[in-house]
Amino acid sequence: MEAQGATTTHTPHAAQGPAPFLSVRDVHAYYGESYIIQGVSLEVAEGEIMALLGRNGAGKTSTLRAIARARQPALSQGEIRLGDLELHTMRDYQAARAGVQLVPEDRRVIPGITVHENLIISQVAGTKGWPLERVYEHFPRLAERRRQDAATLSGGEQQMLAVARAMARDLKLLLLDEPYEGLAPKIVEEIESIVRRIKDLGITTIIVEQNALAALELADTAAIVDMGQVVFAGGAGEVMDNEELRDQYLAI
Repeated sequence: MEAQGATTTHTPHAAQGPAPFLSVRDVHAYYGESYIIQGVSLEVAEGEIMALLGRNGAGKTSTLRAIARARQPALSQGEIRLGDLELHTMRDYQAARAGVQLVPEDRRVIPGITVHENLIISQVAGTKGWPLERVYEHFPRLAERRRQDAATLSGGEQQMLAVARAMARDLKLLLLDEPYEGLAPKIVEEIESIVRRIKDLGITTIIVEQNALAALELADTAAIVDMGQVVFAGGAGEVMDNEELRDQYLAI
């Protein structure tokens, strides 16, 4: 995993290894006139979990949204590639069909319909999503509640449903935005267990999380964003072991 254009000496030299599965190169993006992403570059290997960290407003969520090709922020420069696919040329629905699935902080379960119906609606016609019974094997609690209105689920169960919806599609790259927000520690452990199982399936994941220590314990690698730029990229353990780095950019 490598980051280019980093702005501090914390960024290590890139090691020789396999070609990255996800490559983000010199991405610049705006919300209106606000210059949010200012040359982000990072690489993630296939099957790897990356923790994307930084203070509030640093540009973490915007980076996830740019990778998922959300309408905002608007990309003005740069390349985003997933394998041989040029994501930067795609719209959001095209990226979703290509296997890029963003689970937003607000989860966005659809109220007024059941858990099962939420999963059915999430499946994209013409793609190779998982059979729902296979999804339920990984989410037995959702299987128990498949006929329950999704809006009546607990916060943790709604987070499980949001991840399950991503898995019901053709999932190649999972982007998790604040998956632990508002959840009790026991539920956080359950979500972590689910993410580890997803990794075991060979699915690449980027996790944005204010609980940096929890994210680092889960991740293989880490990138730190500050003021719209990647200022560190390396092993998750390097961040855990570097008190100066944590204090400067993460306040932990």
